[in-house]
Amino acid sequence: MKSTKRICLWSGPRNISTALMYSFGNRADTAVIDEPFYGYYLKNSDAASYHPSAEEIMESMECDAEVIIDKLLAFDKKPIYFIKNMPHHIPKAPVSFLKSFEHIILLRRPEAMVRSFSKVIQKPNIRDFGYLDQLKLVEELHLNKIPFVLLESESVIHEPKERLNLLCSDLNIPFSEKMLSWPKGAREEDGIWAKHWYTNVHQSTGFKPSTKNTQGKLEQEKRKLVDELNKIYGKIKALSC
Repeated sequence: MKSTKRICLWSGPRNISTALMYSFGNRADTAVIDEPFYGYYLKNSDAASYHPSAEEIMESMECDAEVIIDKLLAFDKKPIYFIKNMPHHIPKAPVSFLKSFEHIILLRRPEAMVRSFSKVIQKPNIRDFGYLDQLKLVEELHLNKIPFVLLESESVIHEPKERLNLLCSDLNIPFSEKMLSWPKGAREEDGIWAKHWYTNVHQSTGFKPSTKNTQGKLEQEKRKLVDELNKIYGKIKALSC
């Protein structure tokens, strides 16, 4: 078998990143894995005190970063391996690990992100969203001359075929129409945290804009959070040009 192409999606937003995982998982040539460093993150941060099912998650998966990395790099069962990741789950990923992957930086506008995340975590803090760690990751990739693709979630939702075609071209893999839709419901590759975070994606069969009203007034603390995240979001986009 040819050497495996390893693709790492670095994301803050879970709904669109999960949809992308399903999209790639629908390809016959691709295996996917859902947030392999989530247990490690919970074990090594205070997030375990407020993330739902934290103990269950840590008990269900490997929590040693070195062991996780070794397993990810050893995988060769399919031509393409797609990993859905969050940068704050492993904020100091080894450069040797980063050089073994092709990278997608998935961005979502901060206000939409805060509104969505706050439905599960009532009082999130700035680190919960991953923008700070996305910025650090982009700076690290720049420093080590490791290429990456910037992908804005809104473009995938509104123009899925065009944007996924372009993404596949950037990754030097053929586009597949199977990436545009998937069966409704949970999937085998879901992490056990899906019951808390993936309700909307489980009701979906493809990329579609939300029909829910998201224009309500944000409370002051969340508005302040959005303003702080917008500054980081702008820096990431500037480094990606």
